[in-house]
Amino acid sequence: MSEKLRPTSSPTHAAIRTPLAKVRGLGSAKEGTDHFWKQRLTGLANVPLTIFLVWLIARYAGTDHATVKAAIQQPLIAIPLLLLVLSGVYHMRIGMQVIIEDYVHSEGRKLLTLALNTFFAIAVALTCVFAVLKLSFGV
Repeated sequence: MSEKLRPTSSPTHAAIRTPLAKVRGLGSAKEGTDHFWKQRLTGLANVPLTIFLVWLIARYAGTDHATVKAAIQQPLIAIPLLLLVLSGVYHMRIGMQVIIEDYVHSEGRKLLTLALNTFFAIAVALTCVFAVLKLSFGV
């Protein structure tokens, strides 16, 4: 019968750890699986929010501006729209960051494109949040 090897705290055990075991979960940027889980979480949150948006568009398609504006003034409409904007933009930013980190090899260009990615995401989010808030407060 073979015995199972059990981990020990001896120096010998630490010396035989592979490089993979030493960095497991850290990745090249030392951020671990943080981006992976945030991408999955925002993607999961976007599913019902997008279904809500499709329903909202189908429900108010063909109606006049005043009717749509009155609908967006309701908190049960405005809040999911704001959540969709924030979750969607964050999901977009993380996805583009991963693409940039994987495919832009020059450190200067990588830094520049990562900064532009962040600024673009902020600009899109602020514009969308402003539009929803302006409509929802009836200004």
